[in-house]
Amino acid sequence: MKTKRNYRIKIFSDGAEKDQLLKMNSNPQVGGMTTNPSLMKKAGVQDYRAFCKDILLTIREKPISFEVFADDFPSMERQAREISTWGSNVYVKVPIQNSEGKSCLPLVRELTRSGIKLNVTAIYTVKQTLETCQALEGGAPSIVSVFAGRAADLGHDPVPTLTAAAQICQDFGGGIESLWASTREVYNILQAEQCGIDIITVPFDVLGKLSTGFKTLEELSLDTVQTFKKDSEAAGFSW
Repeated sequence: MKTKRNYRIKIFSDGAEKDQLLKMNSNPQVGGMTTNPSLMKKAGVQDYRAFCKDILLTIREKPISFEVFADDFPSMERQAREISTWGSNVYVKVPIQNSEGKSCLPLVRELTRSGIKLNVTAIYTVKQTLETCQALEGGAPSIVSVFAGRAADLGHDPVPTLTAAAQICQDFGGGIESLWASTREVYNILQAEQCGIDIITVPFDVLGKLSTGFKTLEELSLDTVQTFKKDSEAAGFSW
């Protein structure tokens, strides 16, 4: 029997296809959305500003993150300040460092103290998490995005880092939320919950698996055998 699993963690969608974003906006399981320049490129977005403003005509309440794509700090700041004016539900994504490895945290500190809601991204270590929270302390509501899936792809166990990151964000108070980024499978949602993470971003294809319901391992065993049988018959195999 298929059942629904109730998750305590806040689930955000991660993607940039307009139709999917609007679909997620009406999904009660989805509490917010995140995007990034790579996802927008993949979705075929050509006019960054026009795309974001078009999306915000419909997505007015759920938090949504749009990332700066400049690499020098003056341009980053200009983009961040403009993006923050697009809607009260908008979080500005700023990477922890630029492509030359220079820290963005001084800019993060300035922006958050200006009242701009931030999502600091591309974080991988406990040290980066702590330094980010120190920069965000006393500022506007913010999110600290720690990448789990990309680390796991290269053989790093993300769980100890994410567990520590969750605790660090909690220690700095309710205005800073921790986020499990680069989700690969539904099980990551359970892992993020166990780590104490506040938010997890989930790609559209993984979110689709949530709608199929939860099955026990015994039910999965039977389902697997039934699938093998169905495919064997469809292929016309004979002996």
